[in-house]
Amino acid sequence: MKTTTDSIPLFSLSSSSMASTLLFFLSFLLLLFNLGIPQQIESEPSPECTGRWVHIRKLPSNFNLDLLLNCSDYPIYDNFCPYLSNHGLGQKTHNHTHSWFRTDPYMLELLFHRRILEYPCLTPNPLLADAIYLPYYAGIDALRYLYGSDVNSSAEHGLHLFDFLQTNTPEIWAKNSGHDHFLVMARPAWDFSQPLSNDPPIWGTSFLELPEFYNVTALTLESRAWPWQEQAIPYPTSFHPSSLGRLESWLTRVRRSRRTTLMVFAGGGGVSSAPNIRHSIRDECENRSSLCEVVDCSNGICEHDPIRYMRPMLRASFCLQPPGDTPTRRSTFDGILAGCIPVFFEELSAKLQYGWHLKEGEYREFSVYIPKEEVVLEGLKIVDVLLGIPRAEVRRMREKVIEMLPRVMYRRHGSSVGLRTIKDAFDLAVEGAISKMKGRLEGGRDLVIR
Repeated sequence: MKTTTDSIPLFSLSSSSMASTLLFFLSFLLLLFNLGIPQQIESEPSPECTGRWVHIRKLPSNFNLDLLLNCSDYPIYDNFCPYLSNHGLGQKTHNHTHSWFRTDPYMLELLFHRRILEYPCLTPNPLLADAIYLPYYAGIDALRYLYGSDVNSSAEHGLHLFDFLQTNTPEIWAKNSGHDHFLVMARPAWDFSQPLSNDPPIWGTSFLELPEFYNVTALTLESRAWPWQEQAIPYPTSFHPSSLGRLESWLTRVRRSRRTTLMVFAGGGGVSSAPNIRHSIRDECENRSSLCEVVDCSNGICEHDPIRYMRPMLRASFCLQPPGDTPTRRSTFDGILAGCIPVFFEELSAKLQYGWHLKEGEYREFSVYIPKEEVVLEGLKIVDVLLGIPRAEVRRMREKVIEMLPRVMYRRHGSSVGLRTIKDAFDLAVEGAISKMKGRLEGGRDLVIR
């Protein structure tokens, strides 16, 4: 019997066919988005929408869809044309699945744009809105400012958007000086935080360093340690169910999965002799191979192939989530989807990042924290820590992980009414953004999300 993670080769398009398909797809998107904005809710006011009204700011297509036309031509980014399909979900992993896609997390801006057209509390009147959404594909647009030191103009990233906001119906911005505006930036906030004083410029743009955007709320894949402007929201995974039945079917599989491995690490790095947490994990797994499995994801080979890591995660009780180039990992959310208890080695990896989706006060209920210094410098064995947790406690923690699973997935656009009754990562991100903006306007404090 085939499962949703069985691998079937994808149908391969020729370059000319791909180009034609892409042009048709983008034309359809442009029509959809342009039609979607005028159709924002104009019915009788709903008590359920009080304090939740969102207006989608209509931006020229050069701020979003036009940026996708060059999807194979950005010189410092791989060809991302295949991942534009299904409104940013990417191609299906195989022909018979309804829920699994080859999703690129950097397509979150497109995915979010499509989903917000279905938000139940949209208003055509920006002056009555509690929040203004900017459908700007900031992460993709940033690439054209990063072509190298000779042409690096990263300090200019965002200025053309600000000019538009100031000249096109400026009263929308002026209402709250941008405090009620939010956008999605599908990269870590560090990539948009290069100091304006850097000479010559280094990696990243200065979007979040521009005084013009200090008041805007940015939803990023990872926040900095002082997240005044931004809030981290979950990386998109490959799981996007379209109905309550499909979600429940996956939850049943996760609960019934036989956990024959104590722990799994899916990732790259750690192969050099330099002491670091990934090197320690690999050494320990080599010495305790009966208890630990390593899924080698070097050179990005796992990024668009969930089959490689979801099956091992389903077999494991614990998923190791060491930091890499940055503290956070998409793998954290892949592991939660598999009902695999996360093991963190830095608090910045999740606890101080995703407070809207994974509440800070509940981390002991669903995760294990082992300071990386104790592993790398003091010789603490991860296996010993995990084996010391009583089985009943492991079962309880796993059930908590499964309970939280819907909060970190992005359901598919156009999903069933039943599934829409369950808040997913998108729903919580919009709620959180509105709460954060209201908190600023009411005196700089964030309101509690319930």
